[in-house]
Amino acid sequence: MKLFALTLTKTSEPSVRKLHAAVEDAVRSVYKQHVAVRLHQDQTSFFVQAEGIFPLFQLDRRTDALYSKVAEVLAEWIVQEEEGRLIRTMIVRDFDYKREEDIVSIMGYCRPAPFPEEGEEAFEPALEQSVSRRKQMIAQAISAFLQEYTDLNVQGFLQFRLQDYMNELREAVEYAIDEFLMDQQYQEFISLLKYFVYIQEAKIPTAHLIHKGGNEFVLLNDRMELIDTSQTDATFTVEMIEKDINFEDVIVSTLISVSPRQICIHTRDPEVQVIKTITQIFENRVQLCEYCRLCHNLDRSAASDYNKG
Repeated sequence: MKLFALTLTKTSEPSVRKLHAAVEDAVRSVYKQHVAVRLHQDQTSFFVQAEGIFPLFQLDRRTDALYSKVAEVLAEWIVQEEEGRLIRTMIVRDFDYKREEDIVSIMGYCRPAPFPEEGEEAFEPALEQSVSRRKQMIAQAISAFLQEYTDLNVQGFLQFRLQDYMNELREAVEYAIDEFLMDQQYQEFISLLKYFVYIQEAKIPTAHLIHKGGNEFVLLNDRMELIDTSQTDATFTVEMIEKDINFEDVIVSTLISVSPRQICIHTRDPEVQVIKTITQIFENRVQLCEYCRLCHNLDRSAASDYNKG
């Protein structure tokens, strides 16, 4: 007796075999025996079919649990194996991107990296929630379908039965393209600042940028005196950025205005975005202090503030 059959087209054999193994595990978790999950193919398609083996197989209330398990497995497989192809098709067909480098970059904003670099989170929270929601949406639709029908064409189901899912994917692509374009503009702006820094003559030998934590910075000269930024032209970057002014813009503007030959950054958190930006713009002029008297005083000050608080 056929319990269900999944038809897959335009899918690689390794990917189909991965699905077959996952479906088989799902079926075995509900029906321990008397059920077979077979994989076969013809010239155009693969078929994953589950069958109850008579005379010992009995159709009972476990069938609902079976369809729910299979739906979860298939939803996971669709997101992992098919979603990338669907997103790529939208980027190329609907938004007319042709360069592979651009396509890959845009896809990176839609989907989590499969192999995050050391120290990176596997998912950003918002991205993780979006992926989880899509899996749930797919699983619910497939489970409801299998309650009524035994044959499910996976690619056809995606195109004609999962319009809410496809619409959400399109929204994700539109968001990704916006982020991609913003990042391009940012990189172009950083390149312009790097060029300006390169051609600009140094006005002071050294600047010490002291990161006191959060958004709080202090700028000292080589004699450890506070640099008076009121006389500097700190509007350089602000005039060139079409967005609200933030503390990062002001710090970068000030550093460009005072034009130090060397910048020594004292921080306990070198991964802060503003410090990364300064390092990117000023390149070999920047030195990250590993630990010095100023850093020691920073730690003492932070501890004192903590004890007061």
